[in-house]
Amino acid sequence: MSDSTWSSRLARQSRWLLLAPVLAAISAASGQEPGDEALKPLATGFARNILQDQKAIWTSPFHMTRKDAQWWLTFGAIVGVAVVTDRRGSQQLPNTADQRRFSRDLSQVGAAYTLIPILGGFYVSGVLAKSAKLRGTGLLGGEAVADAFIVSEVLKFATGRQRPLVGDGGGHFFHGGDSFPSGHAIESFALASVIAHRWRHKKAAIIAAYGLATLVSASRFSGQKHFASDIVAGGVMGWFIGRHVFETH
Repeated sequence: MSDSTWSSRLARQSRWLLLAPVLAAISAASGQEPGDEALKPLATGFARNILQDQKAIWTSPFHMTRKDAQWWLTFGAIVGVAVVTDRRGSQQLPNTADQRRFSRDLSQVGAAYTLIPILGGFYVSGVLAKSAKLRGTGLLGGEAVADAFIVSEVLKFATGRQRPLVGDGGGHFFHGGDSFPSGHAIESFALASVIAHRWRHKKAAIIAAYGLATLVSASRFSGQKHFASDIVAGGVMGWFIGRHVFETH
C-alpha cells in the first residue's frame, strides 16, 4: 500500500472520530428555537433530523419535479464532461512539489478538525450572547456537515474512484479509491450554504462563506488530491444539502 493511499485512509478514519466532539457537545446540551413547542434534548432532535435528511436525500430522485430534474440533468452532464476531461485538466498546472504542499496545507481549512471549532464557535457564541440565530447556525451547520459527510462516504465507497496521484493518474472508478466526491468540497459548501441562507441579508457573511468554501475546493484540485469533477460534484451536492437543512429544520 502506497504512502498516499495509507494517509488517505487514515485521514478518512480520523474524520469519523472528529465528529465525536460535535455529537458529545450536542448530547450534553439542550435548547430551543423560536416556535418549538417545548424544550427537547438537542441530541435527540439532531439524530432525528439526520435520519430525516438522509431519507429525503436518497429518495429525492423519486420525488423531484420537472424543474428539479432539469437542474440535476444539467448538473449530471457537467460532471460527466468533467470526468472525461479530468486527466487532461489535472495536468494543466505546474504540479510542483511546492504547489502541492502549499495547496494541501491551505485545504485543511475545510477539514473536519477546522469545521468543528467553527460550528462550536457559532453555538457557544449564541449561548453566551443569548442569540438564537447564532446558536441555530451552529446546530444547522453541524447537521449539514454531518449529512454531507455521510453522503460523501457512501458515494466514495460506491464509486471507488482513484485519486490523481494513484495508479496511472486516470482516476478510474471502482478501483477501491476514495476520490469521488471531494469530502472537503461537499462539507465546506454544506456549511457555507447554511450560513448564506441563514444570514442572507448579510452580504459580507455570504461572500466570506462561499469564498472560503471555493478556496478550500480549489486547493484540493491544485494539491492534486482530487479531480475537477470530484470538486464540482461535491460543491453542488454540499450546497443543496445545506439548503435542504435550512429549509427543512
